[in-house]
Amino acid sequence: MKLPDNRIVLPVVVDQLGNNSIEIVPQKASMGYLSGYSDPEYIESLQRISLPFLTNGKYRAFPAQGDSMPPFKDGSYIIGKYVENIDDLKANKSYVFVTLNDGISYKRFTSRNKKSITVAADNSFYKPYDIPLREVVEIWQYASGIFPEDFEPDNFENYNFKHMFLEIRRDIQELDQKLSKK
Repeated sequence: MKLPDNRIVLPVVVDQLGNNSIEIVPQKASMGYLSGYSDPEYIESLQRISLPFLTNGKYRAFPAQGDSMPPFKDGSYIIGKYVENIDDLKANKSYVFVTLNDGISYKRFTSRNKKSITVAADNSFYKPYDIPLREVVEIWQYASGIFPEDFEPDNFENYNFKHMFLEIRRDIQELDQKLSKK
């Protein structure tokens, strides 16, 4: 339900005592979230958890995908606190962005202009990109994470290996730019 100033009523689930629950958007239902995020029955159907250290706000858990925001990887969850106003975004903070065309993505906010926001991955292999403001449905600021698996030492070695290739790629791009100017 839209209110004046483009505000929306966010459906929330509370327990018998009125305490907020954290709804968990499962991996297999993450695309369904785009059509059900404003439907109270859909939100009520999601599994819920409660974390007593997360208070004063509305929280939701979203599945992580890919390798763009280490240490999060497939199978882990990002718990975000609902952001009511886009003006509350802080540079260099991480957010879950729910958008019309790209679905759910977890990125670091870098800047905003009149028509879009710029976000970036922590993994420098991925380039920053713009999200048009008209496509933003919800924003959730990083509050906590759930990691169902232990970190494995080889994951960090692979990340350093990727970092080495990224540096080589950057060096090649710089050389290519210098050669293009000649």
